[in-house]
Amino acid sequence: MTQAATGTPAERTVRRRKAEEAGAGRTRLAVTLLLLTALLMVSATAGLAIGSVQVPPGQVWGIVTHALGADSQQPDWSRARETIVVDVRAPRVLLGAVTGAGLAVIGTALQALVRNPLAEPYLLGVSSGASLGAVSVIVFGVTLFGPASLSVAAFVGALGALLLVYATARTGGRITSSRLVLSGVAIAAVLTAVLDLLLLTTDRGNEARAVLAWTLGGLGGVNWGMLWLPGTALLLGVGVLMAQARNLNLLLAGEEAATTMGLDVARFRARLFVVLSLVTGVLVASAGPIGFVGLMMPHIVRLFVGGDHRRVLPTAALGGAVFLIWADIAARTIAAPMEIPVGVLTALCGGPFFLWLMRRDARRGTDRGVA
Repeated sequence: MTQAATGTPAERTVRRRKAEEAGAGRTRLAVTLLLLTALLMVSATAGLAIGSVQVPPGQVWGIVTHALGADSQQPDWSRARETIVVDVRAPRVLLGAVTGAGLAVIGTALQALVRNPLAEPYLLGVSSGASLGAVSVIVFGVTLFGPASLSVAAFVGALGALLLVYATARTGGRITSSRLVLSGVAIAAVLTAVLDLLLLTTDRGNEARAVLAWTLGGLGGVNWGMLWLPGTALLLGVGVLMAQARNLNLLLAGEEAATTMGLDVARFRARLFVVLSLVTGVLVASAGPIGFVGLMMPHIVRLFVGGDHRRVLPTAALGGAVFLIWADIAARTIAAPMEIPVGVLTALCGGPFFLWLMRRDARRGTDRGVA
């Protein structure tokens, strides 16, 4: 006799409702992922088509399939247009998708790890630490790790900043939302001041201007050879976080409950802090510090798929990719021919969202110990 047929009528009803809710949740997740995947394809097409030289969407995919060797017909477009789509815009769109997806999943994991709805790499100073590490390599000309020196330094800076913020905010074994955010803002301010000091005192004027523009976040100047590292970091981060989704769910119930369920919270946090810092460092080294994507996306997708991290993580990744592609399209078209740093636009979107979250949490009285 199956479990569904045993127990009292009330118990059978409860089990049946839970099974129906689980089925509805899986259906909602599948539909959401399908829609976001379709939207990502549309967004990528727009990213390849829109710019100073407009390319019809149909021709965009003709160029792409021809470049992949899937179309043997004689092309009816110019060589210059193919170069624009394949060598200029395609790497930029892919970097935007990878960076947006990575920042979204990092923000999702951080919010669970520190049990704070306001947590994200930019607000907690992690991006500032990564930026300082990367800029230090550029200013001092460090090449200890060859081409990977920038990413290694950004990883070290991100990890150091995250640990410092966490240690500063944790008092008496507890962390409150306000203390965590204030610690992140304060440490980010200090790290940014050190970064600005490095730029002001360097004798490489042209490099300083380029680095200053990079610190605002942007996807320009990327080429195919630069994509393998952020792409690998994204796959690593998503793979590890999906494997740890159950433990992230346990943390939502609190440290004591998670420990009761057999989770070594301190060791788990330490391992994930390293992974998140690694991914953040690589993404910041590739695209600069782009803020608020990791804050907004987790909250938005939870409205559609609930709080289970097995659903939130892949949905947030797709949502973040779509969002940053469109942010980059806006950055290079709003004030054309001048290009606005994409980090400026994400801040214009994320700042009001952050203030709304703070007001919402204040009304709910959620400024409590979170760890």
